[in-house]
Amino acid sequence: MKVFQINTVYGSGSTGRIVAGLKQLLEKRGDTCVAAYGRGDTQDKDTYKIGSLWDMYVHGIFTRITDRTGFYSKKKTKKLIEKIEESKPNIIHLHNLHGYYLHVPTLFDYLKKSDTPVIWTLHDCWPFTGHCAYYTKAGCGKWKSGCSHCPEKKVYPASKVLDNSLRNYGDKKAAFTGVKNLTIVTPSAWLAGEVKQSFLKDYQVQVLPNGIDTTLFCPTQGDVREKYHLGDHKLLLAVANQWTARKGYEDYLALAVHLPEEYQLVMVGLTEAQIKALPENIVGIGKTENAQELAQLYTESMALLNLTYEDNFPTVNLEALACGTPVITYRTGGSPEALDGNIGIVVEVGDLDAVQKAIFQAQLLQRDKCVQAGKEYDTKVRLGKYLDLYDTILSK
Repeated sequence: MKVFQINTVYGSGSTGRIVAGLKQLLEKRGDTCVAAYGRGDTQDKDTYKIGSLWDMYVHGIFTRITDRTGFYSKKKTKKLIEKIEESKPNIIHLHNLHGYYLHVPTLFDYLKKSDTPVIWTLHDCWPFTGHCAYYTKAGCGKWKSGCSHCPEKKVYPASKVLDNSLRNYGDKKAAFTGVKNLTIVTPSAWLAGEVKQSFLKDYQVQVLPNGIDTTLFCPTQGDVREKYHLGDHKLLLAVANQWTARKGYEDYLALAVHLPEEYQLVMVGLTEAQIKALPENIVGIGKTENAQELAQLYTESMALLNLTYEDNFPTVNLEALACGTPVITYRTGGSPEALDGNIGIVVEVGDLDAVQKAIFQAQLLQRDKCVQAGKEYDTKVRLGKYLDLYDTILSK
């Protein structure tokens, strides 16, 4: 079997790790895989960089003005298609297509003419909206019938000038519909339900949850309390790749004011500027790729607080569970889907009084059951489901 994957990044970030993990699993069983990506660099063999850093910057600059991300980089996309043709894959697996590196109409014109089966894993909502990757916080449902006057215009992929959400919606609908053999995969049942209300509703949709490396994320002892001067406080951990309003940043600041002295809120993934601006009762830690230290922080924490306003199927929940840490999250997107009453507590969005009550209740949850639940999302098991899907599609 030959698989050709396309994603914004390779080997880094949640989607990049999924692409790299799939490639490794395929190669381990004797198949071949080429991974094409638009940002970053890698030394791994059988990978293909789409365009250059300059190409990405140009695409991004035009997006800031015209609100047309995904509609530039045409020459680079044609070269990508040449690479696909050269590879002669049995399956083409798409992931994130936004990120300033592709001309999506050119790619999909090719896919419609090709007889190669296509799998498209949607990691967010961008494929069926006129602009945004998420719309929950804005309470917008225009994507169901046709976008315009986007309330999220200044949010990624941000436009500082024009609003082309109406045009984008029509162009995406024309490009993305009509592929003969396309299967959509979503990591959460929530996103699958959203897809079925969009212009992608006629495609087959399968739910395949994301996974984590349970050899890295497991109960782990270490010196993080000493390193970050955390003392013997009851730790409440919050982790994000990028702290924005979408991730509930302001809610953590408001919550910290009302926490009793024996609790310590620790936020991981902050920028230097955000760390400097934190109130004294929050410990801020910058972005880290150190999974072992992160596992130590999960293990030492009484609970993970995931006060996200918009999310698909957050892996931070899975990482925390695998380390034996209960999760408290808002009822939004697919965030509650990995939880039950023994390992997590779900509260309504923005209800900080309920969050405080949940913090006290979380002390009664069973950490051993958290570990058991986390093991169910081992990445090899979860990515193996993709291999099963590949085999099923080819057998047809």
